[in-house]
Amino acid sequence: MKKLRLLLGDQLNEAHSWFEEVNDDTFYLLAEMRQETDYVKHHIQKVVAFFMSMRNFSTTLQAKGHRVLYFEIDAKNNPQNLEKLIKNCIQESGIEKFEYQLPDEYRLDQQLQNICSNLQIATEAFDTEHFYTSRTELSTFFEGKKLLLMENFYRNMRKKHHVLMQGATPVGNQWNFDADNRKKYKGEVPVPAEKNFHADVTVVLQQIQNAGITTFGAINPTDFSWPTSRAACLEVLDYFCRKLLPYFGDYEDAMHTDEKFLFHSRLSFAMNSKMLSPKEVIDTVVAHYWANENTISISQVEGFVRQILGWREYIRGIYWKEMPNYSQMNALNNSNSLPDFFWTGKTKMNCMQHAIQQSLDEAYAHHIQRLMVIGNFTLLTQIHPDEVDAWYLGVYIDAIEWVEMPNTRGMSQYADGGIIATKPYVSSGSYINKMSNNCVKCHYNVKDKFGDKACPFNSLYWNFLDEKKKYFKGNQRMAMMLNLLKKIDPEELYRIKLKANEIISNMDAY
Repeated sequence: MKKLRLLLGDQLNEAHSWFEEVNDDTFYLLAEMRQETDYVKHHIQKVVAFFMSMRNFSTTLQAKGHRVLYFEIDAKNNPQNLEKLIKNCIQESGIEKFEYQLPDEYRLDQQLQNICSNLQIATEAFDTEHFYTSRTELSTFFEGKKLLLMENFYRNMRKKHHVLMQGATPVGNQWNFDADNRKKYKGEVPVPAEKNFHADVTVVLQQIQNAGITTFGAINPTDFSWPTSRAACLEVLDYFCRKLLPYFGDYEDAMHTDEKFLFHSRLSFAMNSKMLSPKEVIDTVVAHYWANENTISISQVEGFVRQILGWREYIRGIYWKEMPNYSQMNALNNSNSLPDFFWTGKTKMNCMQHAIQQSLDEAYAHHIQRLMVIGNFTLLTQIHPDEVDAWYLGVYIDAIEWVEMPNTRGMSQYADGGIIATKPYVSSGSYINKMSNNCVKCHYNVKDKFGDKACPFNSLYWNFLDEKKKYFKGNQRMAMMLNLLKKIDPEELYRIKLKANEIISNMDAY
């Protein structure tokens, strides 16, 4: 029986059981499509990285004897639409059965179900064999519970998969070392240079430009740093273990104007494209820890494991539990638009300038930059979550909707009304000053609320609390800040709100 097996751009898993046998009657279909480049405007490095990774994956499959139908972005016979592509391939190759791996984006899941319902041949969907959990495992775990606490899910995952466990006891005699992961980086430990592959991507970049695809962000076509093959991804994993893991946990939440990457692994693209599996990443990191436990503390490795085994699997479960309604949630009724500086990086706020410019230059920012700088600002200025979603989904190389949307709309913007976060992650300039050196050379004074040089985050923070106080009235985690809000002199609060509204009405001036 002739089979056509579809592989999406984020399904580059060489270890999948599909590839255990070589069969001349099985065709693997991969395609670079305008359908995928155009549904949101993407960073140019993101488009290049996925196309290069797909091409390398195709080459690997062919080298192993598999038959691959590959459509580059500018191929004349590329219809740029998934349904047309599948139907064309079925007709031209005499396909008798169509198979695909379950997509991780809701829109593609729905599209493929619709495509299959209109085909005249047999169809079958397979698991991607990538995640620790199924789509529905989180829903089952939290069934009948009001609070979907990640910590409970994480501890269950640790026990179920026996990660960093000694019998029934967690290594280090505690589950979570988050309190040890909040050091400010002051240059006391040299940061190794990031792993860079200095790849030449001129050809694929030219094809993207010739195709007329609209992108944004910067790229050096002869010095592309991201891994686009499994071998390169494994090098990044090894580099993280040897060079970065010993200090990862300590400075996990830190930011520094001279260090774009600090001790972060930059493995998210490798995992989200499925070139690496979360299990092999965790197994490798934990094995390295046990081999070097005299020089690496448990807080370094636990913080990393928590991000993958806990948070990553948790976020995916939330996505499939709550979609499609999740994509429409706007609990705080925010309605403002993103300022232009999100596309240019031109702002006098030093923390925002560094975080935005880095995102535009590198297609990357770590989780605190995304949450407590950029996300903090968009929530305080009450930007519509649709606009925030689209920007985050487009700008970051690791952003695929299943992981981006719950992190952005939920964790960062509180648009889900507290499904993920028990309180909004907002702060004045004091948190940014605590965790970074951004405020030292900023145009604004982090301690001031008023005046031309007052830190915008300060007035925006108190204005946000005042604007949303009715919504958070019954939230115990907000009680202390709302009590502090009540103690502010009415005249002072009036001045704060005037300043905040001045900023919101003309964000690009700041």
